Amino acid sequence: MKVKFLGAAGTVTGSCHVVSTDAVRFAVDCGMHQGSDVIERRNLDVGVYEPRGMDFFLLTHAHIDHSGLLPRMVKTGFSGKVYCTPPTRDLLGIMLEDSAHIQEMEAEWASRKNKRHGGRAVEALYTRADAAAAVRRLVAVPYGEAFSPAPGVTAIYHDAGHILGSAFIELSLEEGGRRTRMLFSGDLGRPDQLLVNDPDQPVDADYLFLEGTYGDRDHKDVEQSRDELAQAIAYASKGGGKVIIPAFAVERTQEVLFCLHLLQKDGKIPADMPVFVDSPLAIKATEIFRRHPEYMDDETRDYFGRGEDPLSLPHLRFTESTDQSREINTLNGPAIVIAASGMCNAGRIKHHLRHNLWRPESCVVFVGFQAMGTPGRKIVDGARSIRLLGEEINVAAKVFTIGGFSSHAGQSQILKWLTHFKVNHPQVFLVHGEQKALTILSGLIKERFGLKVRIPQYLEEYTLEPGTEPSVAVDEAKARPRIDWDVLLAELAGRVERMRAQKDALAARSPEEQAEWSQRLAAVDGDLLRLLSEM
Repeated sequence: MKVKFLGAAGTVTGSCHVVSTDAVRFAVDCGMHQGSDVIERRNLDVGVYEPRGMDFFLLTHAHIDHSGLLPRMVKTGFSGKVYCTPPTRDLLGIMLEDSAHIQEMEAEWASRKNKRHGGRAVEALYTRADAAAAVRRLVAVPYGEAFSPAPGVTAIYHDAGHILGSAFIELSLEEGGRRTRMLFSGDLGRPDQLLVNDPDQPVDADYLFLEGTYGDRDHKDVEQSRDELAQAIAYASKGGGKVIIPAFAVERTQEVLFCLHLLQKDGKIPADMPVFVDSPLAIKATEIFRRHPEYMDDETRDYFGRGEDPLSLPHLRFTESTDQSREINTLNGPAIVIAASGMCNAGRIKHHLRHNLWRPESCVVFVGFQAMGTPGRKIVDGARSIRLLGEEINVAAKVFTIGGFSSHAGQSQILKWLTHFKVNHPQVFLVHGEQKALTILSGLIKERFGLKVRIPQYLEEYTLEPGTEPSVAVDEAKARPRIDWDVLLAELAGRVERMRAQKDALAARSPEEQAEWSQRLAAVDGDLLRLLSEM
């Protein structure tokens, strides 16, 4: 049996783990790669997926970094079934269409630009027709129900507590008369989150594929995070500015609405402050949430049961059209604007940042993870300016980063989840995290549980046989250089941008400090040019 890592290996996007036996080949998740241009070029490399040879997909949840390449798989020859939970099926019906629309628009924009310079048209990664074809392949299976997508394969979905319908997957595979048990965590949720249940306890397995997004740190307290959001709103309200909240359309937007509902009930934010959800996808997703109370936690069901909608506010407006979206930035006075995308790399949020990022009376509130290379990550890392929609925008708004809203388990919560492996001692593969987070988490797991831990890299393939050490095969000409190049390029580009953004502040420093800074920048530039020349 073999497992090949086609994404979320040393990164937090592009989740896809391909499992192959003598009889079947399938994948857990099929996510889009997001971040730097170099990382996103992986979306074009269909060959490594071999879509025509894929028997089926098992999806852990609907987020695009776990599902967003499905239409491209269908477009390039995949013809099997895609299994998921019922809420995931419903959410993908809107999310893949939205993603395809973005792909079409970006291809159209790039084609016009190329043609102005005598170049060729750009083909979309996939189209809305491809997305619709992918949705038709979805097969919904509830939590706790065993199913067999192929002979010798049994799967069970368990509640991962991450977003509505998210799951970790229990797998039992038969090969050569032997059964192997595997557990794929998907994105593991944190306890006591609004809307969704706490994660189910894990079941025993021979191999555990565990996410480590926050393997190097814990989240802030939930109550503290709500108070910080109230402080951000008070800051903008006092100055007459806007609160701009980049938020993922699915789960994070709904959680922020729930939080605002609670803050207004407690009198912690102005009762008459307008709140805009400026994302057609988030608006549709909110309606899907309302249709699936059976997948929510007891607290949320109690709200709905007594006729109180926790996803509503007195001055809440859903803005679906582009004209309605533009009107938000013509309104005077304070307002809260929730818009996608959560990492500021697409969607209407870029327009709201363009109109408000340079205003000192406004604030930007980050409530989710910002991947390396994204505009959101650059702002969080302290960039003095960023380029948006072809224009360099000064960062003068107050920036709040509130970690308590994350729908991912923090370090302590991951470790606590692992304590439930009572009988078996699985071999662990850490995925879905940046290298620093995975390395720290790996050390803690080895120290506390005595488990064997590996951190796979992009395109590595492991041969698994229970009771023996996994062996890894790497195409040195393809896998290792690619991951080194991709990660280093993203890191170096970020360092160069941050250092350039500091040049104005350095004008007031001594000549010695300025000379040292120039040497450091030249060294980074040199490394970047060397890597580019060797690719």
